[in-house]
Amino acid sequence: MNNTILSRNFYNRPTLIVAGELLGKILKFSNFSGIITEVEAYIGVDDPACHAARGYTQRTSVMFGMPGFSYVYFIYGMYHCLNIVTEVEGFPAAVLIRGLKLIKPSEVDLGGPGILCKKLNITKEHNKRDMTISYEFCVCDYGLKPDYICTPRIGISKGQEKFWRFKINQ
Repeated sequence: MNNTILSRNFYNRPTLIVAGELLGKILKFSNFSGIITEVEAYIGVDDPACHAARGYTQRTSVMFGMPGFSYVYFIYGMYHCLNIVTEVEGFPAAVLIRGLKLIKPSEVDLGGPGILCKKLNITKEHNKRDMTISYEFCVCDYGLKPDYICTPRIGISKGQEKFWRFKINQ
């Protein structure tokens, strides 16, 4: 099996392609490793659920930056969420990591972006990190290509009609 960090070119493609291909990849953070099992796509200023829908702000600046960077934000006053920026620099898009099957240090399913970040200790301190250069915080390809389904995104009030939630078909 391959253990290659995904390159910037992997993320510098249409978000819906990247989202589907992130499933089965391994997220590595600190001493944690897990298989990505669920993601959601957020694409551009025309996507009402995308944080960039209101344009460029200090918070969303990373989404307008280079692909392959982390976008971590805080919601509901209690949870952090991890996204990875996609597409070309200047076009705001990202994939939210919603689910992970933790394989190291122990096996456990982490469902929900907030639970995932809490367990891995990912915080706003990890925002704007280049995920293409270090095994400390990256996504690796191990050659897994699972079947998946697409459903409407969840936990949002706008843009629910888009089938941009990708989940391994179990």
